Amino acid sequence: MIPKDPIMLLSYVNTMLRDKYSSVSELCKACGVEEKELCEKLKTVDYEYDKETNQFI
Repeated sequence: MIPKDPIMLLSYVNTMLRDKYSSVSELCKACGVEEKELCEKLKTVDYEYDKETNQFI
């Protein structure tokens, strides 16, 4: 289960992207979450996915 709090979610997602998944799409499929919803939630705390670095910045 992924965290609901946006800041905790940011930390969790970036760690998973660094350690386990090669893209946000792959992470979302594995966790059973909608990529659009994840990105929208992280955008509320001013973070967007960067494909080059494979993290939310």
